[in-house]
Amino acid sequence: MNWLVALKIVHVLSVVLWVGGMFFAYVVLRPSLAVLEPAERVALHTAVFRRFFLIVWHAMPLSILTGLAMLFGIYGGMAGVPWPIHAMLTLGLAMGAIFLAIFFGPYKQFRTAEDRPTKVAALDGIRKMIGLNLVLGLLTIALGVMR
Repeated sequence: MNWLVALKIVHVLSVVLWVGGMFFAYVVLRPSLAVLEPAERVALHTAVFRRFFLIVWHAMPLSILTGLAMLFGIYGGMAGVPWPIHAMLTLGLAMGAIFLAIFFGPYKQFRTAEDRPTKVAALDGIRKMIGLNLVLGLLTIALGVMR
């Protein structure tokens, strides 16, 4: 197996875990939580986010680093790639920044809050930012297919 294939495998798997996890959380898990009592929803979110964000802490840098490795190590830099690659890089970096904003913003507030209203407000912030990141992730995947 050559380096390009190995980098593409790690890159695509990282993106699938990250964007697929957001899709599952936003489209499947969140609406399904309506059957639980509010206290149970908060407890479940606590467990889900702890596991999901641990995965993203690995998938996000791997996807960005493998993308940069392919861009500069194999394709010769920005001048040698078509515009969808430029857009993918921009969106990938924006997604990484949004993840960091989620983690150190509303997720930190969610983890440290003692009262339910603060936790619920933090969950709403997390939901909105994950929704934005999901849209950016799906657009980035579409761009990857276009290249």
